[in-house]
Amino acid sequence: MSSAVISFEDFQKVDLRVGTIIEVLDFPKARVPAFQLKIDFGDLGIKKSSAQITTLYSKETLMHKKVIAVINFEAKQIANFKSECLVLGLQNGKDVVLLQSGDNIANGTQVL
Repeated sequence: MSSAVISFEDFQKVDLRVGTIIEVLDFPKARVPAFQLKIDFGDLGIKKSSAQITTLYSKETLMHKKVIAVINFEAKQIANFKSECLVLGLQNGKDVVLLQSGDNIANGTQVL
């Protein structure tokens, strides 16, 4: 599968940041099993995200996990929930494995 080529300037528009998951809730209204996450991005504030990561992660294992997310997408309405950022992961078969940062990286740190 080939990918569309984008310019470096287009890539620079994507704001990738490190954040810590501070709340995980079930999302029963989602069409595909998902969690509702609240993520602390430090000085950039707290953002919400819907994440289809229920097969490899429990609510307990997600708490306080450092993740990487795109924080400058337009908010997306998913059922009765507004997702404000996109948590990044890798497709591994049918599962999604979260991209994570080290624990010593501050919330809000930009991924370059």
